[in-house]
Amino acid sequence: MASKTHVVLTGSKRGKDPTAVRVRNVDPKEKIVVTIGLRGPDLPGPDDYIGQTMTPKELAKKFSARNEDADKVAKVLKTFGHRVEEVSLVTRSMRVSGTAEAMEAAFKPDWAIVRSPRQGRYRGRQGLIHIPKELEGIVTGVFGLDQRRMAHRKSRAASSAGRGTARSPLTPACIEEHYNFPSGDGGGQSIAIAEFGGGYFKEDMKKYCNQFHRSVPNVQRIPVGAPAYTLQQILDLQDPQLRFIELESSFEVMMDVELIGGLCPNADISVYFSTTGQDGWVNLLNKVIAETIATEVVPVALSISCGWAEDDQDQWSLNGLDHINERLKQLSRLGITTCVASGDGGSGYGIDDSHAHVDFPSSSPYVMGVGGTMLTKSGEEVTWNDSDGATGGGVSTVYPRPDWQDVHVASVNLTHLDGRVVPDVSALAGEPYYDLVFLGFRWPQAGTSASAPVWAALIARINANLPQDKPRRFLTPLLYTNSIQNLPVGQAPFRHITTGNNISTPPGIGYYAGPGFNAATGWGVPDGKKLLKCLRMI
Repeated sequence: MASKTHVVLTGSKRGKDPTAVRVRNVDPKEKIVVTIGLRGPDLPGPDDYIGQTMTPKELAKKFSARNEDADKVAKVLKTFGHRVEEVSLVTRSMRVSGTAEAMEAAFKPDWAIVRSPRQGRYRGRQGLIHIPKELEGIVTGVFGLDQRRMAHRKSRAASSAGRGTARSPLTPACIEEHYNFPSGDGGGQSIAIAEFGGGYFKEDMKKYCNQFHRSVPNVQRIPVGAPAYTLQQILDLQDPQLRFIELESSFEVMMDVELIGGLCPNADISVYFSTTGQDGWVNLLNKVIAETIATEVVPVALSISCGWAEDDQDQWSLNGLDHINERLKQLSRLGITTCVASGDGGSGYGIDDSHAHVDFPSSSPYVMGVGGTMLTKSGEEVTWNDSDGATGGGVSTVYPRPDWQDVHVASVNLTHLDGRVVPDVSALAGEPYYDLVFLGFRWPQAGTSASAPVWAALIARINANLPQDKPRRFLTPLLYTNSIQNLPVGQAPFRHITTGNNISTPPGIGYYAGPGFNAATGWGVPDGKKLLKCLRMI
């Protein structure tokens, strides 16, 4: 409720974790760092500038926050005892530190230290954030007061992998052949990977590359408020539970890097490690944008294998969704295709109700949502749905369907019939899995977590083969654009998946594969050389 000194921050409402119990009050002397969102010029919508790419300098010039706003926020928060750690006008944000007591005075969160069986002990809040009246209309978000995990892994746990399969898992050469990759090794391309926890194990990467006769790629680890662990650093952790969590998260990291590195061994690969809360998402995307602006080295693709159901309003805050989506929008304007796994929970996304749900950020209109397939014993590629999981997909209840996504898919929820449809495309997520290396052992694994980096690697290989007059572009809308044959680009260079569905229980409803585009597998799986040929013509 607003007071004489404070006003409600629009969109800041956060639900209570239903599984959490209060442990104690937040220590008033605890040092806390938050990310403050700043207002800025309106960014283009999903149907603006399709096929056009801004330079980093153009983006910074047109859409940065104002220095006067940052100065005012700094001045007001200083009176509460806060310190400004960083200002980034191009990402429209600030990093501010202070004691918990100072944070409570400035933002009035209803918070406590809680414990959840799903997330362990963390600092959580519920209800609204309030900001000083002087900052109304200037501050658009405050992230970091709540530490609950909003970056959930998509792949099956590493501990369940490696049990073997009747067919041989796919090596890099098998992937190239199966999806008809264009020639090359990704040379001259830059690829970014988003990770939330874990570490990068150089020896596993080396063994993987040696095993499959690939050169070892240049991999840069970039910490974003979280450690970019080595294996030895994880093994040295004193807390056994934390050690297990970080090892498990590291399997996700190594799967992403090995798949991209094996398919694009001559690309520059940057792995960003962030925390798992809403602030971790914002901070990681801020870092990708800021580094791109500063260096003018623009990744052709960003691979993301984490997320959560878009409409779980007990977990996301509305301005959390907005700030993440805003940054994905900036990346798309730079011509970066963000490949996001559509999830492994099928149509229900693991939520126990009667409704179908889709994943965010794969439901954002500024990304490429990537679903999953599997191979039958006869070799047919079908919708992934087995005892290990099922591909996410469906109709968004949060994001409207962009004009460019001119497809006819009805929502099984009978609401939001004109929502954005995901996934856009698919790749292998089930049997026979991908041949990987972890902790020195061959460890077959998949999930839509693997589908997303395969697509990021394919985009890099395609981009390396495009002529100079075809600049790097955000590819997703182009898949729905008519080619010279007056058919959508997604028709010709894809093998449409016509068998299977992503129905999970709950909710017992879902989406079926079929000819052309569908909400189980999108356009289907790629023929890389045909897709390259189509993109050369538009």
